[in-house]
Amino acid sequence: MINLEKPEQARSDGRTANQLRPMVCSRGLLERAHGSARWQQDNTIIMAAVYGPKPVSGKKENPERATLEVLWKTKSGIAGNTEKEAEVTIRRTLEYIVLSSMHPNTGISIVFQVVNDDGAILACAMNAACAALVDAGIPLNGLIVAVSVGVSTHGVVVVDPTKVEEKNFRAHVCLVFPNRPKCAVAGLPAPVGGEPAEHGIISCVTRGAMSVDEYMTCLERGRAASVKITSLIRNSLEHCQLLQVVGVEFGAVAGSPVPGEAFFAIAVLLGP
Repeated sequence: MINLEKPEQARSDGRTANQLRPMVCSRGLLERAHGSARWQQDNTIIMAAVYGPKPVSGKKENPERATLEVLWKTKSGIAGNTEKEAEVTIRRTLEYIVLSSMHPNTGISIVFQVVNDDGAILACAMNAACAALVDAGIPLNGLIVAVSVGVSTHGVVVVDPTKVEEKNFRAHVCLVFPNRPKCAVAGLPAPVGGEPAEHGIISCVTRGAMSVDEYMTCLERGRAASVKITSLIRNSLEHCQLLQVVGVEFGAVAGSPVPGEAFFAIAVLLGP
């Protein structure tokens, strides 16, 4: 039974409200795909494969830019409304970072295979897609980082909820932030994706009901977590190797990220 009447109380898996689960990110696992990535947060595991850019015809052909296609595969093989909604959300989010104008009259397909869903599956899929696009050498104008945040029945905001927590919580939200430190710091004037820089949010998918104050707290907690996940993603992509971090707590992340602009040149332009 989850007991979160107070923020400092431990959750059922021993984590605090602000603690992420152990994360593993690896790339280049599928030989037939142009790019692939596996994202794991404890028992939540998802694979992302990228195919393309490749020639397309008919309605999919666009003389000005590449067409993005997202396909979500479940363990049962049957995609419902939730999976269809995830496909649309991910496609619209990735359209924000993919430089599709560099590959007109082509198509880029991103295929997801859910290995196991133990919560925060949409956020894990977003992060896996970003890593897979880099692995495929797809030109990007930046990276993204996704975080799942939940609100308990007592109004306690927690980061990276499990499947059991999602079912018992009053609401949970998937937040996608731009993977640039200057966009995640409050007080900067430049807008990001139509949002003020103090929000710096690209996508937001909410399940359940929460107050405005709770939503703003979710943004604050999610932004703090995104900074930590950003460091992990950048180190993982820079070294092109398996990255494993156990028990990531806010303010206690092993390793330091490389400078932002230098890293974008490596990750976005060079690819794998």
